[in-house]
Amino acid sequence: MTQRRLRPLRPEELDAEQRAVYDALADPPGRVRLAADGSLQGPFDAMLRAPRSGAALQTVGAALRYRSVLPERIRELATLQVAAHHRSAFEWHAHAPLAAAAGLPAALLEAIRTGSPVEPDDPAERAAATAVSQLLTTGDVADDAWAAAVGALGEAGAVELTTLVGYYSLLAMQMRVLRVPLPDGAAAVEFPA
Repeated sequence: MTQRRLRPLRPEELDAEQRAVYDALADPPGRVRLAADGSLQGPFDAMLRAPRSGAALQTVGAALRYRSVLPERIRELATLQVAAHHRSAFEWHAHAPLAAAAGLPAALLEAIRTGSPVEPDDPAERAAATAVSQLLTTGDVADDAWAAAVGALGEAGAVELTTLVGYYSLLAMQMRVLRVPLPDGAAAVEFPA
């Protein structure tokens, strides 16, 4: 990756609007990763550059992450599918441990990372994975896959699944454009060409 395009903002450099977004992202402590200088890692520093849209994005992200109708395993499965599709090393770095902690098998995570067929054993996870895969590859979900997702997740869950794909796709593309690196000392994440 080439050199990052934005120098991270330290807390003491923030204006009032930026500080409000920073505080929303950093509360509770540990919610987002901080560098040693207090700057936000990953996609979150970019949210400070445009605090009005950043505030809206962090609200959507918090709803998806902390108030979702989707089970944690499905949220993390879908997030990793997005990360692999967009080859977003930071997204993978941040969410693979969460997926593993939620109980997704290592073989399934490896299949996602390498672009192999994603076929979870759980029927709801399989329905979600199919819908996400179609959405990422075609920009749409076939009627049968949509019906399976609604059957497994309910209408609210199926709609939220599409929102999750859009949100994490936006973050992946923004991190690519801004050349956001992995945290210092993080293991490289490789995706097949």
